[in-house]
Amino acid sequence: MGPWDVEQVLGLAPDPASAKAAQAQARTTKWSETGSSERAVWGLCQGSGKQPYQTAVDLTGPAYKCSCPSRKFPCKHALGLLLRWATGEVGPGDEPEWVKSWVDQRAARPERKPGEVADPIAAQQRASRRADRVSAGMAELASWLDDQVRQGLGGFDQRAYSELSRLAARMVDAQAPGVAGAVRRAAGVVGRGHGWPGELLEELSLIHLTVAAHGRLADLPPSLADTVQSRIGWTVETARVLAEGEKVEDDWLVLGRVIEPDERLTVRRLWLRGATTGRLGLILTFAAAGRPLDPLPARPGEYVPGELSYYPGVLPMRALLTQTAPRLPAPRPTGFTAQQALASYVESVAADPWNERWPLVLQDVRPARYGEGWALVDANGDGLEILPGYFDPWKLLAVSGGDPLTVAGEWNRAGFRPMTCWHGERPVIL
Repeated sequence: MGPWDVEQVLGLAPDPASAKAAQAQARTTKWSETGSSERAVWGLCQGSGKQPYQTAVDLTGPAYKCSCPSRKFPCKHALGLLLRWATGEVGPGDEPEWVKSWVDQRAARPERKPGEVADPIAAQQRASRRADRVSAGMAELASWLDDQVRQGLGGFDQRAYSELSRLAARMVDAQAPGVAGAVRRAAGVVGRGHGWPGELLEELSLIHLTVAAHGRLADLPPSLADTVQSRIGWTVETARVLAEGEKVEDDWLVLGRVIEPDERLTVRRLWLRGATTGRLGLILTFAAAGRPLDPLPARPGEYVPGELSYYPGVLPMRALLTQTAPRLPAPRPTGFTAQQALASYVESVAADPWNERWPLVLQDVRPARYGEGWALVDANGDGLEILPGYFDPWKLLAVSGGDPLTVAGEWNRAGFRPMTCWHGERPVIL
């Protein structure tokens, strides 16, 4: 079982105070003798007393065990341990006897179905409390957005940082981390270039759409409701995805990967396309800053035979990969013209207005100057602007040598980010 997402771990917190305290408990200096297995994560956490707390998590439940006196489940120590595991700071190891005996006792009990919890009433109460906090946060955010409409955005740059930072922190307290991230993105737009007011209005409009959709969750189709909840920050357990998610088996072409490191976490997006079905898939991988990511199942430009289990949503993209055979060589993929590529992106946004990224394969394009930047231009003279500042075009120019290329990349509202190109049948990672 692979590590969970950080957001998934924080979503287990019984209250905002526990979530905040867990991040402090995740510091390296507090932990010793940590380890993980397919079924458990464990470690010793130094508290205020002389003896460290024995902390363990049974991943099949999940269930929590800690020698601390807290009556919260999970306690801040269990959450801190899971945060370290989620960011790759807990390596594999052999279960110590105190962990093994506890997990064995739990395993000897009658087996539960995937997603079934030991105490459904307590789980329902926790979910209800979180739903109340999210609703309160959404109501506060709606009121703030209404105030901005009445006041206008003139002079907003003077108060933007403090207001948006406060709002983002409030959304974290409300256990709506997805909305908190959207508010932080809006804050990053302020003052960036001459067109920032329009970009800010676009970001705030998407936040308002999230708030409005949250108020109508009961009236939305189930797949759209799942998408709204994921944008708010509700997570879906890996066990549920594997058990209940839509499953598609194919030879999956690895279109490319994007790696984005920051001070705390390195994120890798791996984009796949089915050779037979044409379905798209996104595999997300996380690692703590400075720690290696898991190996790729195949190199860009190769096939990985396997089954994708999709997360629920109106535009299923993110998935879990179960590889069924070794990687295989793959031919150069077919692709779109620039107009066809943009049309496919428009269709994706029509289905999911919050869709931030979309994989594209462009066929027979050449790199060319576009103002102060670069674009990929097709045989019709249409082009897509290359994302400025995130990509060095010279490698692409060297591979092309003036010849048309097939290029796979990631498109967002700011531009196209090349990942892999093909010169003839040869894939080149960019």
